[in-house]
Amino acid sequence: MKFRDYQIEIIDKSHTVLEAHRFVYLSMEVRTGKTLTAMGVANKLGIKNLLFVTKKKAISSISADYKKLNPNYDLTVINYESLHKVEGVFDLMVLDEAHTLGAYPKPSKRTKLIKQMVSKQKPYVILMSGTPTPESFSQMYHQVYACPSSPFKHHVSFYKFAKEYVNVTQRVIKSFPLNNYDDGKQSILDEMKPYMISYTQKEAGFKSQIKEHVLKVKMSDLTYRFVKEMREHSVIEGKKTDDAILGDTGVKKMSKIHQLFSGTVKLESGKGMVTDLSKAKFIHTEFKNQKIGIFYKFKAEYGALKQVYGDGLTDDLDEFNTTNKNIALQIVSGREGISLKKADCLVYYNIDFSALSYWQSRDRMTTKDSKSSDVYWVFAEKGIETRIYKTVTKKKDYTLRHFKKDLLSL
Repeated sequence: MKFRDYQIEIIDKSHTVLEAHRFVYLSMEVRTGKTLTAMGVANKLGIKNLLFVTKKKAISSISADYKKLNPNYDLTVINYESLHKVEGVFDLMVLDEAHTLGAYPKPSKRTKLIKQMVSKQKPYVILMSGTPTPESFSQMYHQVYACPSSPFKHHVSFYKFAKEYVNVTQRVIKSFPLNNYDDGKQSILDEMKPYMISYTQKEAGFKSQIKEHVLKVKMSDLTYRFVKEMREHSVIEGKKTDDAILGDTGVKKMSKIHQLFSGTVKLESGKGMVTDLSKAKFIHTEFKNQKIGIFYKFKAEYGALKQVYGDGLTDDLDEFNTTNKNIALQIVSGREGISLKKADCLVYYNIDFSALSYWQSRDRMTTKDSKSSDVYWVFAEKGIETRIYKTVTKKKDYTLRHFKKDLLSL
């Protein structure tokens, strides 16, 4: 396996930054080869043991890249949720999708664990993300929290950091005033410049265009009746108390209506239920002669798809790549760190409220050599999905405020 010219250049730059500061942040857009670049940096450093922390769905592809590269060090790949189980001493830690460490004002559990490991083992650290601060510059503080040479090391907590780097405002929630730390200053990224190496698809020579298509499906009469009952009465009664569908708060009502329009719902008992197979049958018929990657939002939606596709559908990336089966992935777990380049197109059974999910997941097919990728959104006629789509394409999350505005016209 050979590195591209720009990867060699980034490897050299990263080596220099690591030697000076012990950490580097690779802000490389999706499909530009972050994983291989990081492995190349590890080889140049001459390390013996690399710990690669990533998302569960990405583990197999990272292991495959390691075998192809065949470098002079041992690799351990693990997902963030299982990080507490890892054993061994590592010269280098690669933190993939590093923006997931950026929760604030308090550090997340995984952020604390990584800080403990770095403090104890003192490895080099490579952070990687195509979207370092997708929602706020304030997300940067806890991403580099574990690095002793962080430009914010003198601010021992996020609150002290915020005094200098965040325009703190206040909002009132249920009569209580709370500080809002979302307005991080541009100076945060300015401080990170010596440690960050950025690279875009355009710089890498990508010419692929994503073509989006919106398809509408008429759902069953039951779906529209359920949505009407939820909208007007906030409850759909079942034979048993636990079988009820309850939307007694604005957030729950938004979620239930969102679920119902795609043909599934979560009951008060916690059990997921398939109520309408219209979308699953439509996708099966519309794309019957193609190998597709399907994204869904709610767990029960995978059950609906399996009812229609049977053994022709998998959620395993290796099986998808080596058989004629189609693949279905939950949007949040599949939006980062994997490639669906073997798919003829991507099909969305549903849409997420998150703008980040929209921008990241639809890019899973893109490669340097592809000229175009087709993405199909399957929405219910008169459904909520169209409203969500219009919001997230403007790089804004769909929130309860949007829902309350849209509710009367659903």
